[in-house]
Amino acid sequence: MKKLYTLILGLILSFQVFAQKSPQEFLGYQMGERFTPHHKVVDYFEHLASTLPNVQLVYYGETYEKRPLFVAIVSSPENIGNLENIRLDNLKRTGMAEGSPSTSVAINWMSYNVHGNEAVGTEAAMKTFWQIADPNNAQSKDWLKNQVLIIDPCANPDGKDRYTVWYNQKQNKRLQPDPQSIEHFEPWPGGRPNHYLLDLNRDWAWQTQIESEQRLKLYHEWMPHLFVDFHEQGINDPFYFAPAARPTHEQLTPFQHEFQEIYGRNTARYFDENGWFYFTKERFDLLYPSYGDTYPMYSGAIGMTIEKGGSGRAGLGMLDALGDTVTLKERIEHQHYAGISAIEVTSQNAGRLAEEFSNYFKSNSTNPRAKYKSFVIKGDQNPERVKALLALMDKNKIHYGFAGNRSGLRGLDYNTGKTATFSTTEKDIVINAYQPKSVLTQVLFEPEATLQDSITYDITSWAMPYAYGVQAYALETRLDAAKKFEKPAFTPNEVDGKPLAYLAPWHATVHAKYLAALLNEGIRVRFAEFDFEIGGQSYPAGTLIIHRNGNQYVADYDKKVVDLANTFEISLHTSNSAYVDKGKDFGSPDVRPIVKPNVALLGGSGTSSLNFGELWYFFEQELDYPVSILEAENLFRFDLSKYHVIILPSSWGSYLNESNMDKVIDWVRNGGKLIAIENALNAFADRNGFDLSRYDTDEEKKAAEKEQKETQNVERLEPYQERERLAIANAAAGAIYEVTFDKTHPLGFGLGGKFYTLKNNSSRYSYLNNGVNAGIIPSNDAYRFGYIGHKIKPKMPKSMVYGVETKGRGQIVYMVDNPMFRSFWESGKLLVANAVFFVGQ
Repeated sequence: MKKLYTLILGLILSFQVFAQKSPQEFLGYQMGERFTPHHKVVDYFEHLASTLPNVQLVYYGETYEKRPLFVAIVSSPENIGNLENIRLDNLKRTGMAEGSPSTSVAINWMSYNVHGNEAVGTEAAMKTFWQIADPNNAQSKDWLKNQVLIIDPCANPDGKDRYTVWYNQKQNKRLQPDPQSIEHFEPWPGGRPNHYLLDLNRDWAWQTQIESEQRLKLYHEWMPHLFVDFHEQGINDPFYFAPAARPTHEQLTPFQHEFQEIYGRNTARYFDENGWFYFTKERFDLLYPSYGDTYPMYSGAIGMTIEKGGSGRAGLGMLDALGDTVTLKERIEHQHYAGISAIEVTSQNAGRLAEEFSNYFKSNSTNPRAKYKSFVIKGDQNPERVKALLALMDKNKIHYGFAGNRSGLRGLDYNTGKTATFSTTEKDIVINAYQPKSVLTQVLFEPEATLQDSITYDITSWAMPYAYGVQAYALETRLDAAKKFEKPAFTPNEVDGKPLAYLAPWHATVHAKYLAALLNEGIRVRFAEFDFEIGGQSYPAGTLIIHRNGNQYVADYDKKVVDLANTFEISLHTSNSAYVDKGKDFGSPDVRPIVKPNVALLGGSGTSSLNFGELWYFFEQELDYPVSILEAENLFRFDLSKYHVIILPSSWGSYLNESNMDKVIDWVRNGGKLIAIENALNAFADRNGFDLSRYDTDEEKKAAEKEQKETQNVERLEPYQERERLAIANAAAGAIYEVTFDKTHPLGFGLGGKFYTLKNNSSRYSYLNNGVNAGIIPSNDAYRFGYIGHKIKPKMPKSMVYGVETKGRGQIVYMVDNPMFRSFWESGKLLVANAVFFVGQ
């Protein structure tokens, strides 16, 4: 009987070994002959998981378009049998779980296709995973003895399929490498971003998108030692791999730098053997905290970016500048070897990776390296904003607590950018760096990153107190929580009789969500244009007044108003009189009714897909408010009278030609409201009939042109290699300015008289002569932190950043800076809501 059992088991195992198929066998075509749709990628990995006992799939979520998100895990049979213990042991190394680890298996996570049209990634992921999982590969079996390999074959399925479906429709039967052929011109918006056109590779820390949020939950369950992020770059750039370029953040450890060097030299060996070009230590730095290489770095791992020349334009093959055809097969092969190199060096250094990972958390949690060790968030001001910030801390596994009553503390006041003495109360929150997520805490709250070099790949400042618009302090000393944080209990509003009016606050994004929900229910809402007092309570301008008059025909009116407030945890006040003690009575013409606006958002060729996506996401997923999407190039076809508000995202196209401009301005004069953001202002600046100008006077313009010409005369003789550095003297990379806001204008309601703008462009506009300069930079004292070129910094004082120009019965709202950059600049969302719902009512 035993022999029969052994024979049957042997036949089963033998069948399993012969049942597995390579990607080309399973898909029915050679790797590189076409791009694989996501559902077939899922099928292939499910095939491997069903036929190989040492392969597991973990589904961690789904995209907005309902495509599955998953990782494939492979290791030795022994490690797979002990997988949960290995995972928990690793969390013990970080201090995120209690106890001491008993294993030293390295965890290597490799992620592909976070940018959808960098579509070689998923193809390479299938090739690499198969080679490592192939039961006939003796080398990989050895590498898996001390390593758990996690592969995410497609972090952005929606973007990947957007590209794949389009390209498979356009590709020629015979390879056509001509760069002018149609398959090398991907239409707007391209496959790079996700469904809402946000860049998932810049969303790691912020987790505004469901792909990021779900992936980070799984990431924190594993906390890998190595994270390799596969990308593509321009076709004329061959291949980039670590070590990274400068500036690298000062928080990175010597071992993190050393391992990047180990990987780089090992990968160079593979590439040299094949005669392939590559470069290292250029372009791709390690600073901005929300990348797929930096976020793991700030979480103890070795984070690395891989960039193969090709990208979406290359398709199955395209000619580069030298006339050589860069094929998809070649790109797959190069990324495959870069992945194999990572797996190899992980195995060779598994013990040290685990040891250094432990040391990273022990060292930083007991002796944080950066200047500021603790951060205090004032909890008694704008509690809804604080709540939103703490929700972000929760997503990132950052601990915090109540500060308690303390006095005589000293720290950097984010509001002023200077050191000040302050006290804390029982409501204030303290976050210190003496915790597992020590480095990430310091990085997210640092006022400004220390730059080794001013030439950077991304923004240079992102401090959370500015992004969320909260009052905060940074201390150079340790400040522990006096009490464990407990979420303040929300006391639900109750329907108590039939009050004449409900009063709701207005100073956070959640209040805009509440307003949108009321309007969607057909409930009429007003807002106070002036401060007022009633019943011994003071209310600022912008307060929402939901009056019974006008809502008497709304079914279950009181219940809807109260239930929606409870859904958003907003405490309502009530009044049984419209007669106020101070200010304007509720029937005053200065208590404005909010006409539910029909909103249109322009998109398409010529507009920034990223800024469009930020706005689209805001309306659909945050406000849950209807928005029409209009194709900019077809603007001449549309009946604009259907819309109260039209938003122009940052743009550079010529869709606003003379006829379209005339059409839009006629619509504004008839009562429309146009909101123009960032580069969209170029369509109006220094143009006859508009108040928007870069200069106050003709003399100032002539002086600036003379200065520019003199500068060009000097700089044209500078060495060629200094041109990039000269160019950034006129650039901004995330410079934070305190914008002084007019509290009496609807565009500034709820902002408290100031707003911290994130300046990513060098545009400077003079004060409007006839419009409202709602948000201005009055002086150089308004600068806080972040890089801004020395040539444009002196020009920023006395400039308009957010303004309103009246045209006939309508308005144009000018937003020089993007107030909701990458959807993480939380405080800017209220500014956009003001523009949409309040201005011009």
